[in-house]
Amino acid sequence: MRIKKDDTVIVITGKDKGKTGKVLKAMPKENRVIVEGVNIQTKHQKQTRTAKAEIKHVEGPIDASNVMFYDTKAKAAVKIGYKVDGDKKVRVNRKTGAVID
Repeated sequence: MRIKKDDTVIVITGKDKGKTGKVLKAMPKENRVIVEGVNIQTKHQKQTRTAKAEIKHVEGPIDASNVMFYDTKAKAAVKIGYKVDGDKKVRVNRKTGAVID
């Protein structure tokens, strides 16, 4: 999975198509990501002794194939590739060749 936590991504398909946001959590084993402000789900919280009952709106996971890395400089979705830089493997923007991290 080429998407990591704190990356800015754009949703390319589904009900939230076109939205951008920061990746809050990446789950590579399930091939899913949780993106800020995308796939909002309603959760009902039962009342406890210390907390009142409420309806929460939380982000749900979406498949990693439905998002692409968003290049903030080019303002476009770009593919990510890998390249060996010295003895380290780094992620690169496939369109410009710039190192991402």
